[in-house]
Amino acid sequence: MRILLLEDDEDLADLVALGLRNASYAVDRAATRAEAEELLAATAYDVACLDLGLPDGDGLDLLRSLGGNEEGGPQPRRPARVLLLTARDAVADRVAGLDAGADDYLVKPFHFAELLARLRALARRSDERGAVLGIGDLTLDQATHVVRRAGREVRLTAREFALLRYFLHRPGEVLSAEELLEHVWDANADPFTGSVRVILSRLRRKLGEPPLIHTVTGAGYRLREEP
Repeated sequence: MRILLLEDDEDLADLVALGLRNASYAVDRAATRAEAEELLAATAYDVACLDLGLPDGDGLDLLRSLGGNEEGGPQPRRPARVLLLTARDAVADRVAGLDAGADDYLVKPFHFAELLARLRALARRSDERGAVLGIGDLTLDQATHVVRRAGREVRLTAREFALLRYFLHRPGEVLSAEELLEHVWDANADPFTGSVRVILSRLRRKLGEPPLIHTVTGAGYRLREEP
């Protein structure tokens, strides 16, 4: 899952981004509305975590503008889900945020464990699946980060876990290397390093036989059980 974190408090942004990356999420950061709009125009984010009080505007105005048809250059695209992270705790503020199109609202200060739980809930809302994803004898627990195959625990790095989680959210679909790079890696990834192929090779090896992730020549990769 690739997340846009819009937060102008640098210290808080550092902590949240580090925690999210340690939880196997890809994170791009913005400190202003203008930076966020530029990133949203270039990337299809799974979740945007938006602050409301920004140095160059209001996060609600940004939220309301997403998906608009204004003329000009590339327009910011609406993420699949939007979570507002703000110090505004009045009921009227919560109502305004949800009415403006947010999917969830979390008031600062917050416990990081709650932020992770809300992100997992947003992911489940997107694909209507539970906290434990699986196919065949493979299971992945999104809350505990435990992966098992045939009862055996499989130890994965954060990137391997994120890649497998993305496949499990889209079982049977052919996913291109470009799509995997966009949703599992962040803006710091070099698209020419072959990192998708390298991480995918390691993941396949750790998952063992029979293989679950298959190459579709000229198209990408697909997670499925072979009959």
